[in-house]
Amino acid sequence: MIHQLNRAKGIFLVVTLFLLPLVSFSAETRSFFLIGNSLTWDTVPSKLDGDVQWHVDCGKPLPYIKANPDKPCVKTSTLWPKALSEKQYDVVSFQPHYGSNLSQDLTTISHWIEMQKKAEIVIHTGWARQVSRAEEYNGKEKGGKMTHSPEYIADLIRRLKRRFPDRVFKQTHAQDYLNKVALDIKSGKAPFNKLEDVYRDAIHMNAVTGRYLMHNAMRLAMGQPRSAVGFEKIPSEIKTYFDKVLDSGLK
Repeated sequence: MIHQLNRAKGIFLVVTLFLLPLVSFSAETRSFFLIGNSLTWDTVPSKLDGDVQWHVDCGKPLPYIKANPDKPCVKTSTLWPKALSEKQYDVVSFQPHYGSNLSQDLTTISHWIEMQKKAEIVIHTGWARQVSRAEEYNGKEKGGKMTHSPEYIADLIRRLKRRFPDRVFKQTHAQDYLNKVALDIKSGKAPFNKLEDVYRDAIHMNAVTGRYLMHNAMRLAMGQPRSAVGFEKIPSEIKTYFDKVLDSGLK
């Protein structure tokens, strides 16, 4: 009997030692760096998997952040000059915003890409203010000043790909997901009465529902699975709906 127990323990130990590397391998081991303003902060970078740092300065466009890196509003930021010069990340995210134009965003992002020789690039689209969201989103003007429209982001990514043909470019599609929610509300398919229900003010997402959507939009763009960690208070009906929105096939 004792011999059989010892044999069983031995088998268990061997199986455990064999599985440990598989468990370790399955964990997120890549590194991530995010540059943007409070719309990047609304994706809740601290809850992403892996080795994650950020440089977040409230209300600022990318050219301003590049020219003024010393005092970002989010005090847990790792300043981009130090981060991008001292470490090569696997994935880097950039968030264009009001106050820049296409040429400036292209130049600024290109500078940072050149500092990161192999990183995958994620363009975080952000989203527009409530009052102008639909108008901006449906705008067809290319180039010129930054607006939260698919046309602007597509043009920016096209130009970046020409400069860096060997890089992988993705986007969060945050503004596209938000537009889908708006259309679903209009047709009675969403568990909201109005789009303002996912905002907390003129432009930012609320802490439970809106941020769940944007956090997972960032996760999907970075190749991470959806997660509700930190969003346990989200109503199940809304979580189920948002998961369907996130699974709607945007790449």
